[in-house]
Amino acid sequence: MSTRVSIVGASGYGGGELVRLLCGHPEVQLVHLTAESRKAEAYGEVFPNLRGFVTHVTEKADLQVIGADSDVVFFALPNGVPMTMAPKLEPRVKIIDLGADFRFMDPATYKQWYKADHACPDLLAEAVYGQPELHREAIKRARIVGNPGCYPTAALIAIAPFVQAGVVERNGIIVDAKSGVSGAGRGASLGTHFSEVNENVKPYNVAAHRHTPEIEQEVTALAGGPMSVTFTPHLIPMTRGILATVYMRLAHSMTTAEAEGLLLEAYAKEPFVRVLPGRLPETKATYGSNYCDVAVRVDAHATVVIVMAAIDNLVKGAAGQAIQNMNLMCGFLEDAGLREPPLYP
Repeated sequence: MSTRVSIVGASGYGGGELVRLLCGHPEVQLVHLTAESRKAEAYGEVFPNLRGFVTHVTEKADLQVIGADSDVVFFALPNGVPMTMAPKLEPRVKIIDLGADFRFMDPATYKQWYKADHACPDLLAEAVYGQPELHREAIKRARIVGNPGCYPTAALIAIAPFVQAGVVERNGIIVDAKSGVSGAGRGASLGTHFSEVNENVKPYNVAAHRHTPEIEQEVTALAGGPMSVTFTPHLIPMTRGILATVYMRLAHSMTTAEAEGLLLEAYAKEPFVRVLPGRLPETKATYGSNYCDVAVRVDAHATVVIVMAAIDNLVKGAAGQAIQNMNLMCGFLEDAGLREPPLYP
């Protein structure tokens, strides 16, 4: 019997990617696709790439109906909304939130960065941060998963092996990352207007981006003690993709070959992490896929290790990773529905 899946918030880019990937998933039956701003529309009109693949009509989010009909519910909604909805679903329903509401272990961290009290701290306490490379076994047992942000997904894949191996200093990790415009969502805004973005690169939310505490939470857990991260995001004139370049000061000397060896060992069995010895990652090589390409170089003069990671922000950085988490939670093959190679060029 197919697992019944509903998506609350199916008209945004994250929701659209969930539908695109799930409509070909061998274990899934799509049940409800909700869209408050575009109710009662054929889904092929909401996302014209899915004409002929999805016959659903969008609907209002009736959580009583959705909960009765669904085994898994994805929330692809603005931050602050899923935490008001999740308690209305019965405990048998598995929940995967693509937003920030279930990413933090400490509700005080959520309040500090999102300026609101958490609506269901009891559910937050049982949620698991959904990065399979870090928390695979916990995700398998979880009922609620907080899907990571797009920037932390790339940054943590770059950082984790070196923190776990204890070869970098505890302070001074720098994450410099660039993202395509789709990361800002589907809503219209001046900052993502074509004439504002085209032929332009700009930093934003410097020393204040809400993905910073996610990265620090996970790095601190890996290190077994506090570690600080400086994170600077940039908007670049392309649709999809994130390239994160991470700088970490080495605790002792290391060669590039040794650093590559650490990456290769850490990710040898990971289905969606591709280590590139002797090469450098590029966003185009991950376009439309759930893969993360990662490479490393050591600057021996500065005693710094430089790790670079590329992902598609809407797939590995959002919907694809969410489906990877669903596969783990439901006991499916981890790569089910995600086997397609990236698009190129």
